[in-house]
Amino acid sequence: MIDLADKVFAVTGAASGIGEAIAKALLAVGAKVTLCDCAEDRLRSLTATLGPDAFPLTVDLTNRSEVAGVLDKVLTRFGRLDGVLANAGLYVGGDVLGGDPDSWDRLLAVNVNSVFRLVHAVLPYMVKQRSGDIIATCSISGHVAIPQEPIYSASKHAVLAFVHGLRRQVAPYGVRVGEVAPGIAITPLLDSWTPENRKNLLEGKGGLPPEEIAEAVVFMLTRPRHVTVRDIVILPQNQDI
Repeated sequence: MIDLADKVFAVTGAASGIGEAIAKALLAVGAKVTLCDCAEDRLRSLTATLGPDAFPLTVDLTNRSEVAGVLDKVLTRFGRLDGVLANAGLYVGGDVLGGDPDSWDRLLAVNVNSVFRLVHAVLPYMVKQRSGDIIATCSISGHVAIPQEPIYSASKHAVLAFVHGLRRQVAPYGVRVGEVAPGIAITPLLDSWTPENRKNLLEGKGGLPPEEIAEAVVFMLTRPRHVTVRDIVILPQNQDI
């Protein structure tokens, strides 16, 4: 098992929900964490409670130059980078008929394009050091197309394909790539669900605390370097997808 003490990670979408839980779980095992989010006030109030190993970095993931600058800021603060947790995401559900294509564009910019660009920004560093971990927060919707959320499902299918293809490209350099695919999770993302989606997807199924997902991520990161956990699908017991 790999000891994560003093390892350095960057987590996107870290001001709340799954990203916050991942950041806290990494800090709890002695890692140093750059928490990336666009919610500056929430990010700073959160990191103020987490100690000196938590570094707040306000980043608009739809801004190309800001995403490209994440690596330099992490290196300036901590001097190294061992892993990236590409977790930030938006949710758009409902029917395509009557949907808002502009909202789809923003979802794809955050859920897909920002993941691609962040990985592109850090990958040369990881390849050069011949070590590193990239883990994307995907979704069960990336494994099964869910009719109540076809646009969101499409974005997560894109991330899944990216993870699987990238993993094989960079494995020879000692860089591991994987994804965690939660089912319904109790996070602020639920606030953007339509009433119909809440009824269809939540009733009787409950949801995962984000801390359970964070534990799965820590498990992935602590496997010996010759082991890659490509996918972890983690669901509430009653979710039948």
